[in-house]
Amino acid sequence: MISRRKALVAGAAGVVVAGGGGVALAVREKPEPVSPASVDPQGKLLWRNWSGIESAYPAVRSAPKSEAEVAQVLKTTAAPIRPVGAGHSFTGLVPTSGTLMTLDQVAGIDRWEGDEAVVWTGTRLGALGPALAAKGRAMPNLPDINKQSLGGAIGTGTHGTGTGFKAIHGDITALRLATVGGEVLECDAGRNADVFNAARVSLGALGVITQVRLKTSANTRLHRHVWIEPLAETIARCEARWAKHRNYEFYAVPFTDLAANITHDETNLPATPRTASSDDAFLGALKQLRNLLGFSTPLRKAAAKALLGATKPEEAIDEGWKLLSTERPVRFNEMEFHLPPENQMAALKDVVAAIETYRKDVFFPIELRRIAADDAWLSPFNRGPRGSVAVHCYYKDDYRFLFELIQPIFLAHGGRPHWGKLHSLKAAQLSKLYPDWDAFQTVRRRLDPKGKMLNPYLRELFGA
Repeated sequence: MISRRKALVAGAAGVVVAGGGGVALAVREKPEPVSPASVDPQGKLLWRNWSGIESAYPAVRSAPKSEAEVAQVLKTTAAPIRPVGAGHSFTGLVPTSGTLMTLDQVAGIDRWEGDEAVVWTGTRLGALGPALAAKGRAMPNLPDINKQSLGGAIGTGTHGTGTGFKAIHGDITALRLATVGGEVLECDAGRNADVFNAARVSLGALGVITQVRLKTSANTRLHRHVWIEPLAETIARCEARWAKHRNYEFYAVPFTDLAANITHDETNLPATPRTASSDDAFLGALKQLRNLLGFSTPLRKAAAKALLGATKPEEAIDEGWKLLSTERPVRFNEMEFHLPPENQMAALKDVVAAIETYRKDVFFPIELRRIAADDAWLSPFNRGPRGSVAVHCYYKDDYRFLFELIQPIFLAHGGRPHWGKLHSLKAAQLSKLYPDWDAFQTVRRRLDPKGKMLNPYLRELFGA
């Protein structure tokens, strides 16, 4: 999408010199955050999430090979018991001093029931795409990153974008839940319906979902189009684009007055596979503009518009599972809230204004998506569609401003937090955001009366 980073940096430096700001040319790269010890004094190995801000030394590491083994481990192992997938959640869902359970060996497609795939939840989304494609089928939609396990994606309400598409859990028609009592419950709209409604987004607090029956769609080719334009133009046209395109999202780039737009639409044209991603180079350029011109917002915006505003659009045609998700090699921390669609743009404008006023160090783009409604009790999309706004922070930078500066904006606009992304809400606040909060709590207490699935973070979250 953009010219090489060296050219961008050189161009930005030229703008600084021309503007008389040559004395402020370099911001020293921050050091790597300090990592916890790989082994604790008792010899227990470190677990750490993808961004590095959550960690633990579990006493037991469990990797069951079957559903029966999952149920037996839940019944007998040390608490707290926490399932783990790819570690892509930024909240404290996983850390435990008790048992850490991975379902990596309980993976793959078990069978087909018509066009619905019965899938083990240890399956990674990136592996599920080609497995479904081998049968000419596909997941209707995919999230931005496909490294997650299916179980982790379901448990946190992970989603893609498009007004006609639900989050991943919205396409589940049945599931099997292993409980701390050693049972395996069959759940759907007619069997254990209350558990089905609670389990589809349950943060791993009810037990472990071992298997799901998943709706699929025909494996069609999509046309991917990526382009940059002024942010004001994107905001003015975004509603029409969400209505027109199969998938649409955009990234508002602070300190540039620009936005990167992405559409995907079905096509019969022959495949023209995606070239190597330029996302890391784009982020590198934004970081260098921050480092070089962070002292002057007008200069930073002028340089960004000159260097990034005329970039060529990106085009690709391929199967959807190859295009909808993107590699994210640059680590970050993230806060994402889901808002009533009519409040989404107002929230974005407030977020951009706050960042450009108070946080000159931010350079990551802000992601905006749209998601259809579903009826899972703790789904952020329960009882109505939502528009998501996601604010990212470079992993070396201080992310506490997300709680202090950004979260109040989201709450003022009626937002619900993404369960896997940063937020500081607890039971008293969350119960007001979710109409079925008490019903969920009733099911949770019945299935796990002693709280074996609750680590300290979840105990606070649920007021347990």
